[in-house]
Amino acid sequence: MIKAKTYENVLLDVDNEIATLTINRPKSMNALNTATLTEIGQALDEVRDNADLIKVLIITGAGEKAFVAGADISEMRDMNSLQAATLSKLAHESFGKIENLSQLTIAAVNGYCLGGGLELASSCDIRVGSSKAKFGQPEVTLGIVPGFGGTQRLTRLVGRGKAKEMIATGTMVDAQEAYRVGIIEEIAEPDELMDKVHALANTVIKNGLIAVGMAKYVIDRAADLPLDTAIDFETQMWAQTFATEDQTEGMTAFLEKRKPAFPQK
Repeated sequence: MIKAKTYENVLLDVDNEIATLTINRPKSMNALNTATLTEIGQALDEVRDNADLIKVLIITGAGEKAFVAGADISEMRDMNSLQAATLSKLAHESFGKIENLSQLTIAAVNGYCLGGGLELASSCDIRVGSSKAKFGQPEVTLGIVPGFGGTQRLTRLVGRGKAKEMIATGTMVDAQEAYRVGIIEEIAEPDELMDKVHALANTVIKNGLIAVGMAKYVIDRAADLPLDTAIDFETQMWAQTFATEDQTEGMTAFLEKRKPAFPQK
């Protein structure tokens, strides 16, 4: 049993091997300030350190209006360049922890997903959006550029042209357009969003989680390599799975025509 720490701006709950990290500032549309970014990083450390008990991480926002509506403008308005750089580095550190988790991560986008919110969601492995969610990188409307990874992660999701269009215009897109261009993988009705995300998480949990983690690692580390180098890397990781209990159990179960009972990590 995991007894998560108590945080001021986020909630971390664990149930049946699924952790849910909720950005909990609904009165501020879950805006990201220094304290919240710090707590996100601390909560992610808990998830990382309990990989034997937590198999999937879901990230969402409190309330019905926003996943995360952006960074906290009231905190940023009077920052100088040095302070802005410090905030950016903190966000990169926290969001990088999401990408580096061995567990699969799913963003349950329940509302406005703008600026830092889209940058947070883009750090996750999979994104499922409410049909009422809105997505965008509106930083240029504030006279700044995305600083929490938006110029890079959005480009990797939708391509250079679409990323430049969204960032340069600062306009929002709805869930259908976000699905069409590849920002999100699935759409759910608002009252069905968490059920759909949990069903997805439970499907992942049934599989060999060592293999899931290794597949995530190969995709993330090799996607931008030359194809021949990436293929060699895949072969190395594939071969390593044959030294795991997951491989033994998975293939034995297949031959015995039964469901696999993968060992705990």
